[in-house]
Amino acid sequence: MQSFTFKCPTEIVFGKGAEEKVPEKLKAYGATKILIVYGGGSVVRSGLLGRIESALTAAGLVFTSIGGVKPNPRVGLVREGVRLVHEYELDFILAIGGGSVIDSAKGIAHGAANPGIDVWDFWCGRAKLTKSMPVGVVLTLAAAGSETSDSAVLTNEDTGKKQGLNTPLNRPVVAFLNPELTYSVPQHQLIAGSCDILMHTLERYFTSVKAANTFTDLVAEALMRNVIAQLRVAVKEPTNYDARSELMWCGSVSHCNFTELGRCKDFSCHRLGHELSGRFDVTHGDSLTTMWGWWAEYVYQDDVPRFAHYAEAVWDIHEGSEEEKAKAGIAATVAYFRELGMPTCFTELGIGVQDERVLGRLADSFSAGGTKKVGNFHPLDRATAVKIYRMANH
Repeated sequence: MQSFTFKCPTEIVFGKGAEEKVPEKLKAYGATKILIVYGGGSVVRSGLLGRIESALTAAGLVFTSIGGVKPNPRVGLVREGVRLVHEYELDFILAIGGGSVIDSAKGIAHGAANPGIDVWDFWCGRAKLTKSMPVGVVLTLAAAGSETSDSAVLTNEDTGKKQGLNTPLNRPVVAFLNPELTYSVPQHQLIAGSCDILMHTLERYFTSVKAANTFTDLVAEALMRNVIAQLRVAVKEPTNYDARSELMWCGSVSHCNFTELGRCKDFSCHRLGHELSGRFDVTHGDSLTTMWGWWAEYVYQDDVPRFAHYAEAVWDIHEGSEEEKAKAGIAATVAYFRELGMPTCFTELGIGVQDERVLGRLADSFSAGGTKKVGNFHPLDRATAVKIYRMANH
């Protein structure tokens, strides 16, 4: 087993009625005046927002709300949230929603704790983040894993740039996970979110670390098999509590770094997808399934035994040479995406075939104008990114 450092300080309150414990837990973390962050109308229509607001009021807690978070969350709304925190002298951020809402809450927390610094400066590297505010989460979508992760992704709507930030300060202090709150999620969000869970593990499974990390691999493989199976159940039975609970917990585990211990992150496929989301405003999970098969096809020969092992451990493929199993495992993954109705090329993504100039711009943004390589399994430069985008461009 390789050396690692692991810390996941987020307290998890899991199960039916978990959100009922919000007031007592927030008080325990010192909250007195709270900013509630949410997305569209689903938490309003379901009554969840109203129930939490009533519970906070009954507990003597003051709150202000900001809604309207969109997929590929915008830094403009984060800046408005920062303004509200300062105006009302708030001391705690509560996200009610999925990954976009949670990442927005993290951004607000960072910006509010650092007056005088524009929050986007942390995301683009112009400023170093050294302090933040406490964030809590009521999760309504099993997907991004942001409720336990050290990452957050924002989009600058002025430039179209989608950028991630990794820091221990991104960890929420507490997360409330009630699988029943995911029942009302539209089916495509359920599927795209679950594909994101798979990708968070795949991006840690295929890395530059070749030495044995048996337990970490077993955890990752079991998680992926479980997501594959449970999503099929959840699609057919939207209110199956067991399936929803398995997906929700897999989402949290997949992105808290537990499935990378002794390995490392690659996330080159995420970066390829971020450029599509930033430019075309497509769903995050959709961008990932669009790119993963082409990325895998381009890089698998760097470590054929690893891809062959993946095929055996996750897809139960045991026939053929290592090369044949490796290719069959990639094909099985892409076939699963298609089974779910997820896109696997630009046309299926809904953006159509792009000309070479657009592919070049995507690759420029991906590689910081050709100055950086991305990932570690097979570090991708600008030219390589163009080739992989070209493979998906049909």
